Order: sequence, then C-alpha cells, then structure tokens
Amino acid sequence: MIRTDALDRLPVRTAVPALRRALDDHGTAVLCAPPGTGKTTLVPLALAGLTGEGPVRRVVVAEPRRIAARAAARRMAWLLGERTGERVGFTVRGERAAGPDTVVEVVTTGVLLQRLQRDQELAGVDAVIIDECHERHLDADTVAAFLLDVRAALRPDLRLVAASATTDAEGWARLLGDAPVIGARGVSHPVEVVWAPPSAPVRPPHGTRVDPALLSHVASVVRRALAERDGDVLCFLPGVGEIGRVAGQLADVGAEVLQVHGRAPAAVQDAVLAGSSGGRRVVLATSVAESSLTVPGVRTVVDSGLAREPRTDHARGLSALTTVRASQAAGRQRAGRAGREAPGTVYRCWDRAEDGRLARYPAPEIRVADLTAFALQAACWGDPDASGLALLDAPPQGAMAAAREVLGAVGAVDPDGRVTERGVRMSRLGLHPRLARALLDGAAEVGGRRAAEVVALLSEEPPRSYGDDLAVALRTARRGQDAYAGRWRQEVRRLSSALKGDGGGGRSVPDDAAVGLVAALAFPERVARARGGGAFLMASGTGAEPGEGSGLRGAPWLAVAVADRPAHAASARVRLAAVIDEDTALLAAGPLRCAGEEVRWDGRDVVARRVERLGAVELAARPLERPDPALVRDALVEGLRREGVGLLRWSRDAGQLRERLAFLHRVLGGPWPDVSDGALLSDPGAWLEPELSRARRRSDLAAVDAGQALRRLLPWATGEAARLDELAPERIEVPSGSRVRVDYGGEQPVLAVKLQELFGLQETPRVAGVPVLAHLLSPAGRPAAVTADLASFWRDGYRAVRAELRGRYPKHPWPEDPAAAEATRFTKARPKRG
Repeated sequence: MIRTDALDRLPVRTAVPALRRALDDHGTAVLCAPPGTGKTTLVPLALAGLTGEGPVRRVVVAEPRRIAARAAARRMAWLLGERTGERVGFTVRGERAAGPDTVVEVVTTGVLLQRLQRDQELAGVDAVIIDECHERHLDADTVAAFLLDVRAALRPDLRLVAASATTDAEGWARLLGDAPVIGARGVSHPVEVVWAPPSAPVRPPHGTRVDPALLSHVASVVRRALAERDGDVLCFLPGVGEIGRVAGQLADVGAEVLQVHGRAPAAVQDAVLAGSSGGRRVVLATSVAESSLTVPGVRTVVDSGLAREPRTDHARGLSALTTVRASQAAGRQRAGRAGREAPGTVYRCWDRAEDGRLARYPAPEIRVADLTAFALQAACWGDPDASGLALLDAPPQGAMAAAREVLGAVGAVDPDGRVTERGVRMSRLGLHPRLARALLDGAAEVGGRRAAEVVALLSEEPPRSYGDDLAVALRTARRGQDAYAGRWRQEVRRLSSALKGDGGGGRSVPDDAAVGLVAALAFPERVARARGGGAFLMASGTGAEPGEGSGLRGAPWLAVAVADRPAHAASARVRLAAVIDEDTALLAAGPLRCAGEEVRWDGRDVVARRVERLGAVELAARPLERPDPALVRDALVEGLRREGVGLLRWSRDAGQLRERLAFLHRVLGGPWPDVSDGALLSDPGAWLEPELSRARRRSDLAAVDAGQALRRLLPWATGEAARLDELAPERIEVPSGSRVRVDYGGEQPVLAVKLQELFGLQETPRVAGVPVLAHLLSPAGRPAAVTADLASFWRDGYRAVRAELRGRYPKHPWPEDPAAAEATRFTKARPKRG
C-alpha cells in the first residue's frame, strides 16, 4: 500500500508538474532540490507513474555510491509498501535486487557505464536521472556525456534529468542543451555555527593519514555537543578508519554510536535511516551523509573539516581517495543537515579565519583523478581522445596522455588509440585497467580462482591488521570472518564468474609465487630489487623501503602493490608487497627490459659499460672496451656541466684572459664573447675542439689548456681580436716605468700600484674607455687610498695620506705637489739608473 502521507510531506512534490512539462517539451531538465526534499525518492516514482499520475515508464536512477543506491531503492520500496526487488530495485557491483516487474532501478554510475557500453540504446528505458550531479564524480560526468550522445544519435525520446542538491546548475543546463532548471525549496531551519578549533596545532592530512590529535579533538567536540545540545549528533569524518578510531573514543558517551559509510552492513544503514527508537544517537559518517542520505533526528552536526577526494594515487598507480580539507560548499551542505527538521547547531573543528581560505567547491574529479579507466571507456565508446564528448570540463591533456600510455602497455588499445578486443573485455570487468590486465594474464599463469583472489585484494586495500605481506594478507582473508573478508569473498566470486572459461588452468605454483606474479602484472613498473639495508629500487626509478621489522626487508625482489612517500622522505614506504624472484620480475615487466651501451659521467669520471636493465633496475653490466666516441664526448660534456670548467687546466694567464674577455663583453658587448660558465658550457664545441673529441677521461680534460681554448672565441673574423691588448691590456705602464698588471676580476678594473710611481700623472688611466680603480699603496705595499679620479685625489686626498705616511716612510719622497713631481720606484737616496 502506497504511503501517501509520507509522499505528500516531501517538499519536492510541488516541483514535479514543472519537471514533467520540461521533459515533455525539451526531453532534458536540471532539478535543483536540497537534501531531504525527496528528489531521490519521490521524483523517480512520479516519473515512472508509480504515484498514480501519468503512464508507467521505466526509470533508471544513477547514484555515485553503492550505499546511496541501496538506501534510495529501499526508501522508494517502503514508500510503495513493497519489498526491494519488486517495482523498485537496485543493481550495484556484485549485488542485484531487481526482477521482471521492476520499473524504477537504482544503479551506480559505474554499473550504468557498463550497461551503456553493452547496449547504447538502453532499450526499454524511458528516463534516466543522474543524481547528485553537483558532486562532479568522473563516472557521472562520463554517463552524462554518453547519454547525450545516445539522445543525439539513437534515442531522441530518452528523457534525461540531472539532479543536484545545490543551486549551481548553470553548467549542467548548458550541457543538456539549455535545459530548463526546475527548483524545489526544502524545509530549512536556522543553524548556529560554533567554531571549535583544536587548542594546539595539528599536522595537516597526508595521503590517507589524519593526525590522531585531530581525531581526539573531534571526539571531544562530540562529547561537548551532547552536553550542550539536544537531539542526535551527526559527525562528518573523512573515511572508515577515522570513523572507527573516533567511535573507539566514544564508547562511554551514554548514546548509541553508529557508523555510516559505504562498507557498513545493510542492517546498520537501515538502523541509521530509520531514526531513533528512544535514546540519543551519535552517527559517525563520511560525506555520503552530506546529500546522498538523510539521517532523521539530527539536531547537531560536528564537522571535522576533512573530506576524501579522488586523486591519482601514486602509491597504487590507481585513482584513489585522498584526505583533503573540505570545501566551503561541503561545509554548507554538512551544516544544513542540522537544520532539516528544527533549528540546529554545527560545531566546526577549525578556526573561523581559516574558513575563507578554503576552496569554494570540491575539484571536479576529471581534473585531478587518474584517467586510465575513463580513457578506456572513451576508447570503447569510439572516441579515444574524448574530444567529441559533451563534458563540463575537458580532461587534462597530460593525464590523458599518461592514461593512453598505460592502456597501450596493457594491450587495451592499439598504437592509434583504438580499443582492442582485449580492451573491450577489460572494460567489462569492472576493474581499473591495470587490475584487469593482472586478472586476465594472471589467470593464464596461476589459474582464474587464484588470480581473482589476488586482484580482489588489490582492488580494495586490506586493513593494516592484515600486515604488509600480500601473501599473508591472502591467507588472512581466506580464513577471515571480518567485514573486509566478506566483501573480499564476494568480489572473488564476481571476478571468477567474469573470467568464465578462463577460470581454470595455469601453472602449478605455490600460493606465494602466484600472489607475487599477479601483483607484478598489475604494477610492473614497481617490481623492486634489493639494494642493501632493507632498501629497494623499483623499476620506475623510485626507492622503496618496507617498515622496520617487516619480513619483506630481506627479500631479493618485491612486487610492490601499495607504497607512499611521506613528506620530505627520500624513499617510498612500502605498505603492501609480495616477495618474488628475478624470473617473475622479468616475466611481469618484460617490456621494461632493455640492454644497451651506457656511457655516462658518474660524478667522478666517464664510465662506459654494456648494461642490461629492467627499467631503472640494473640486472647485469660489463665494461665497454671501445665505446662510441660521440657518447664519450657527451659524457665529458655532462661532466663539465655538472662540475664546471674547473675540470680544465687553468693557468694564471688563462684565468686573467677570461677576466679580460668578460670585462670587454660587459662593457662593449659583441663581438667580444660571453665567457660565463653558462655561455661556455652551452656550446663547448665552439672553444674546446679538437681536444674535447680526442678526450676519453677526466685526466684528458685536465690536460686541456683553457687559455688556448678561450682564444678560439676571440673575434678573429672581424679583426677585433688584434685589439685585445689595446682595449684590455694585461699590464699598464705607469710614470715610474713599471708595467703593472691590471686586475679585471671585479666590476671595475683595478690597478694596484705604489703611490710614488704615479707622481706626475694628471688623469686616471683608462681601459676600453673605463677608468681603472687605482689602489694606491704605501712604500711597503700596504693600502693607502683608493680612487677612480687621480686628479681629484692629488688635489684633495693626498695631503692627508702624506701627513700620515711621510713620518713612517721618511726615506721615500713626499712632495707637496705630487701632480708636478717626478715618479719613482726608489727611495730619495737611490737615484734612477740611466
């Protein structure tokens, strides 16, 4: 019996007539309705004609999460007074409750993608609702693009609704061909904001790690909320692990503590959604409770301020959820849950000043996630580069290029990017292409059942209590009775069934070897060879190290399944791996194997070897007796660029020549050469040949006369080279007759000379038009004065120097008029030689 009273209380009912008219006129519409209004439950029933209005139509509702799909189906079946699987059913990966009488089917977006790839027309389906489209999940964006293609080419009668829990719908309306936007108002009450930051600083999240101090603080805020407010408390946390840890700290709060997340048992989900039976409740939930689920009885929200968003997870080579600061939009959604039934309160576990610095909206998944699975879906759809798909955001070119490289490596696409028969099969396994490759190729090697067991472990990382050894984790899962083991067995059955005729066969190998091979097939670039002290080098070139005390540290080779790199760490930390041998590494990562001549600068000298490698891992090497001279030259150039031109022989004259040329280039520019390190090393052949091509090792470079080499850069062709000694003389003759060396090492040329040797000189000497900086020395060669204007010094500064020094050096001349005196390098008693 239909629960009419419950349907009538849903605020979205007032928007249903306008939605029907929009679909009749345009075929597409955007529905904006806040959480709790009934957009996920009443609207599908109304469009399907199950509420007594309009003809019966088959409606498919696409939800981003399995938990939301199950909950929506159960709620709609309850509203109709039926059991799930009758007129309302659901299909998620590994579970289906639907039958021949099902009119409304709730599916995950991933399931709908698979269905579209098999049946592009969606035969028998009249309307599709993409729910929670504001969350911008990649699968939802892809489903929308495919459905728009279907409407344009095959099914113009197919009705399409994008349902959003926010009012930011302009982009979706444009994407759906300027579709009408239908709004529904929810019942909302005032929500008081209480800022409750931790009293001491906490570490920011990294990967999936959250500072335990923040979780303890969140638990204390929940206790505070229970003491200060009435009603149930809904606490938002980023993931299952954090929910479990906070639950452990709330065991004695005097309220029922419930945990809501995608892995929660159906009975727990039902209990949360059914409401309180009398006592107070604390519901610890992931972001699934922001809009996908409505939890009754909540008057207070405690927001940790954290969320999990998809990113390319370099720890696993897959797209995975990473802990980030929740956006302002998510904060508003969460706070709104406290005011759905009555005035409420939100406790935000961060400072008010931080709030304005948060991102306004979560990043669309297509911008930040690994796109390998998306690229395979696009290739199967016939649009390998996704350029023809109607997407709100175009996929980043770099991410698509990386995705196509992976697809090519696993045999899913051909060199032109077109999907192969193998790629089509991989796309239908409901796995990341890496894991699909491991399942298909692993089944041929170790048998379908064992391949499915290992891939099921890799598709959902086991709890840390299972340890870091993948083979041990497999044995634990086989005998386990926990929730993870139950989900693992269900996935093993699904994958084994998907293999069909490939379920048997394979080599007779021990379980541990089978685990290692399948893991290596999934992540060939992360096979790793030991290099001593518990450290490993992966074929990708990244260092990796199991934790202290791990049994993996003594293995010769590892197939690394999960690793992350903590902030500021030099190597990745291995979280899950399997022990393998070299033969397994070569089998799994065969395309990475290469051999060739390697001539390089190793930091000390030229090394010439013939090397066999597996990616970055060196398998074998032997000296190369007659290396290619061109490769040797390149290695020597690399040595010069790393260590500088100091590898050459620099005499004093060579160093001064370089300073003279640098001075002329700075003052006159061309044609005088730039002799800075960067310029000299940008084209070493211009000045170091033929010696560079003749050299074979570091010692040969040390024998190269740098001064002679520099002279090759002089402007000989223009004739300017002949003016070098004129423009930048090595020495200048002073009035005493001495030839004094000029120092060109500074910004201005320096002439250091005894003061008496300049008597009678009226003007400061110049080089290339630049006055030298005269360092005037005492008779003992000590600094007495510095001037670039000798005439001014004789007139103004000399008297003070004379007064200070003539008593100290009485044997030397100190005339009153130095500008008119005769220069000398001798004392007064020693006459000049004729």
